[in-house]
Amino acid sequence: MHTSGLGPLWSTEGNLDATDRARREIVTMASTDFKDYYAILGVKKGADAGEIKRAFRKLALKYHPDRNPGNQQAEARFKEASEAYEVLSDPDKRQKYDQFGQYWRQVGQSSNGSAYGNRTNVDFGGFDFGQYSSFEEFINELLGGMGATTGARPRSNYRTSPSGTGFRTTPGGFGTTPGAGAGTGDREATIRLTFSEAFRGVQKRLNLGNETIDVRIPPGAKPGVRVRVRGKGQQNPYTRTRGDLYLNVELIDHNFFNFDGDNLTCELPIAPDEAVLGASVAVPTPDGSVTMKIPAGIRAGQTMRLRGKGWIDPQGNRTDQLVKIAIATPTNLSRSERDYYEKIRNSRTENPRDHLENIRL
Repeated sequence: MHTSGLGPLWSTEGNLDATDRARREIVTMASTDFKDYYAILGVKKGADAGEIKRAFRKLALKYHPDRNPGNQQAEARFKEASEAYEVLSDPDKRQKYDQFGQYWRQVGQSSNGSAYGNRTNVDFGGFDFGQYSSFEEFINELLGGMGATTGARPRSNYRTSPSGTGFRTTPGGFGTTPGAGAGTGDREATIRLTFSEAFRGVQKRLNLGNETIDVRIPPGAKPGVRVRVRGKGQQNPYTRTRGDLYLNVELIDHNFFNFDGDNLTCELPIAPDEAVLGASVAVPTPDGSVTMKIPAGIRAGQTMRLRGKGWIDPQGNRTDQLVKIAIATPTNLSRSERDYYEKIRNSRTENPRDHLENIRL
């Protein structure tokens, strides 16, 4: 991967009037303060208040300083989650955040600069955000006034590689990434991988219109993971540097493996006699089959755990593989098999429905 070098920072600054410089100041400050609160809490944008509360509670229990004495990283995560919950649990703040993204704190502020904390020495020249329906409308006007050829959400010419890399744009072209506002140049797309590619890691060659880049997807990628490719977004009209490209990982469905959180899951069919008598059976895992002992009397739906045979986590460790038991009822019986099943039925001493006889409404 290649990263674009930093270009000149507003080389035409001497030609800007006070209002233009104030507008630039507003955009610069807003673009550096944004946090994706939904991503921090691990919920989708449409999550209801209950989901948000539960997500925050889970993170708060995990990262609370009392449970992590001396752990500065955990303390930072706790503060970050608390900040996210404070905004998303407040309907008014959340509405502004959803509508204006990284500029939500600037909405409805007067010209005295109070939205910017201690930066009271910034003169906004009487600028009024209220004349725009959104902050992006202001950016569009600002860019148009500077003679830019793109708006706040310029479309990308990124396209699927003819070589079939599995790289594709999101519907309607590239949208602004969550946490990246108008004009920052950050863009996102979806990259589809097989389970094998995602588990082992893979290098993909992507055609970005006028350039081709090689992207290394690290081992252990899974749905929801975002891979950042630095300096391969659109050009930022303010700094003249390029933003980043974010690749959202999707996995092509596998006929055996699936996910349950961080663990890998699968469903293992066994024969009725194996369920009754127990057995040692081969179970596929990402790196080959292993032998698993089935205890006698196991029931359909029970789950067994293969420790350390699951997916690769961000630290390079293996999670577990959860094996859900399914009892495969035979359908094409030989005459001999049918005779044995009939003998079992006729000599069976246990009625599995005994406990249902006295049930009444």
